[in-house]
Amino acid sequence: MNLKKYYLLFAMLVSQFTFSQEGIPVYADYLSDNLYLVHPSMAGAANSNKIRLTARKQWFAIDDAPNTQSANFNFRTGDKIGLGGIIYTDENGRFSQTGVYATFAYHLLFSRDRTDLNMLSFGMSGAFIQSSVDVRDLFDPTDPDPVVAPNQIQRQGYFNVDVGMSYNYLDWFAHFTVKNLLPTAREIFDNTDSGASIRDSNNQRRYIFSLGRVFGLGTSPWSLEPSLLYQATDQTQESAIDANLKVYRSFGGLATLWGGLSYRRNFDGAEFSQTGVAIESQKLQYITPFLGINYKKWMVGYTYSYQSNSVVLTNGGFHQLTLGYDFARRKERWNCHCPAVNDQ
Repeated sequence: MNLKKYYLLFAMLVSQFTFSQEGIPVYADYLSDNLYLVHPSMAGAANSNKIRLTARKQWFAIDDAPNTQSANFNFRTGDKIGLGGIIYTDENGRFSQTGVYATFAYHLLFSRDRTDLNMLSFGMSGAFIQSSVDVRDLFDPTDPDPVVAPNQIQRQGYFNVDVGMSYNYLDWFAHFTVKNLLPTAREIFDNTDSGASIRDSNNQRRYIFSLGRVFGLGTSPWSLEPSLLYQATDQTQESAIDANLKVYRSFGGLATLWGGLSYRRNFDGAEFSQTGVAIESQKLQYITPFLGINYKKWMVGYTYSYQSNSVVLTNGGFHQLTLGYDFARRKERWNCHCPAVNDQ
């Protein structure tokens, strides 16, 4: 087998293992009134039913750059049951995923009345995900590779489960989610032919923890929401943290304008050399400003992520648009600064 072709295939597979995420990638879209996309326990947690559409595109100047689209809805049925569903597609060069989630959530209310929010929520999502690798026109047809089936798109479907819990208490909130709980190996990324022993791990688990508080500024229409999101992968031991500050400006119950800044930093660095002699290291960093508005039943949000590293593929950024619609609002509202639970 041609060593150059084998190295190319190996590099593609290792890149997929190391940097991609099985399931919906965790970007900054949760800051656009879209917590359910990350935490299944938030399905039906708000006092209105929600529909959210997202579209994300990276590096407009690069062909086949990563892009992600999703559509989700969640709602409350009865006093304690929340239901939801998600469909998404994620593409990165020759690799792509398409998935469908169905969610069940249960909300325990410890509140005496609407003056003191105290809610513990549990959620579980079942997911069916199809991963694909497009190897068409990858190699010279006159010199076929015995490892790779030529001129086809290799596909395989997987089932997995996300579980999580949320706690909303007055102006405080905390969420914890385990994604891809079940051991699942993606066989299309295995290479055990011709004596090779490259196998995909069956551990795709990812842990996500969020914590924050909303501060009201007296009788002012302004409020502030500092928050943190920490995520870690089990198999590769990679981890990252988001530090966020979100600002709200209410306009008499008719509309709420919001925006802020998010900073993401990986705890794991990559070593490289620009001179061929000196070894350098850099840790992935993103700076993400975001802006949006809730007007009556509608919501629109925009985020722009900039990679603030010295060595980057391109200086272009990451653009994301979120559209939302809230309906069947319940008249009662919690007497707290809790925009994820109160309708805005």
